[in-house]
Amino acid sequence: MAPFSMRCRLHRHHKKPIAKKGLKLQTKTGKNGMKGMQERFKRLKTEMEEISEEQKGIRDGQRQVREKFEAIESECEQLKKETKFIIQQSARTQIKLVLMFRILKAREESDSATAANLTQLLGQIVAREKEERQALGDA
Repeated sequence: MAPFSMRCRLHRHHKKPIAKKGLKLQTKTGKNGMKGMQERFKRLKTEMEEISEEQKGIRDGQRQVREKFEAIESECEQLKKETKFIIQQSARTQIKLVLMFRILKAREESDSATAANLTQLLGQIVAREKEERQALGDA
């Protein structure tokens, strides 16, 4: 019969508690016990060093990801500014084209007063754009 069968555990004469076997292993001291403990300590120390290196690598990776994210975020903000500027320029260009078209129409109809007013307005817009470009160039 196999030694691990349940039959031997059911007998009444089996009075030896199982916990005592565990106590013997735990209280075992001496040369072999200390050697095993030193080996486990060395193994744990090695594992802790490996884990520390892994954590350092993870921190470096997180730092690199953060730096890349910040660079992307900065580039995104710059693109937003440039897009806004292009939209404004496009709107101004459309306004100038409408003014030029209306100036031509006023001249065709021989309405020199309207043509003069529209020409003056167009000149002011162009002058303001020139000032803004100079201010951006100086900054």
